[in-house]
Amino acid sequence: MNKTLPFALVALPLLAQGALIQGAWAQAPVIDNARVVVRDVALEPGQAAPVITHAGDYVILYRKGGSIRGSDGKVESHADGSAVYGHGGSTSDTAVSAPAHEVIVELKDSPSNTVPNTTGLPLAFPRPGSKKVFENDKVRVWNYAWVPGKPTAMHFHNTEVVVIYLQDGDIASTTQDGKTAVNHRGPGDIVYNLANRSHSEEVVKGQQSGIMLELK
Repeated sequence: MNKTLPFALVALPLLAQGALIQGAWAQAPVIDNARVVVRDVALEPGQAAPVITHAGDYVILYRKGGSIRGSDGKVESHADGSAVYGHGGSTSDTAVSAPAHEVIVELKDSPSNTVPNTTGLPLAFPRPGSKKVFENDKVRVWNYAWVPGKPTAMHFHNTEVVVIYLQDGDIASTTQDGKTAVNHRGPGDIVYNLANRSHSEEVVKGQQSGIMLELK
């Protein structure tokens, strides 16, 4: 009697299960809190990304843009650092001729945490050198590059911010009472910052730039 057959039958479902796990892992959030779910999605030419179903509003931030085919089959060109806003449905994009990279931010149905600025300081954005690439009633998206040796003015963050860092560098953050903390950020690091913060920022090592999504 052949006793290997049952093991082969067991192996097949396990292989299928492994494929499902791999697909789910590709969609796993890098940030999931009360306000957003953030997914980091690398796009390879000719290979559709895992399907992501959107219950509500979402923003696609193009860490690296290019010609991208959407799940509807339409090909559009997206610049590095640009943003697209959507509501509901699903996405499964495909890079057409060169790798691309999306960061997809799902906006949860939650109250705004924007706080009034009573500090007398300017808001974090706009600031010299910043470029606003998108705005609606829910979010603002900025592109910004820090200049080594030139700290920003002391400013106040009245909103929560999702930051995608694009380069390799150390940023020193100095609060109004003179305390300084230095954080290293690498290309593709994604950070969620809370509102109600005052500080100045300076690149003290390397180079750094980013895409900033402010939640209204």
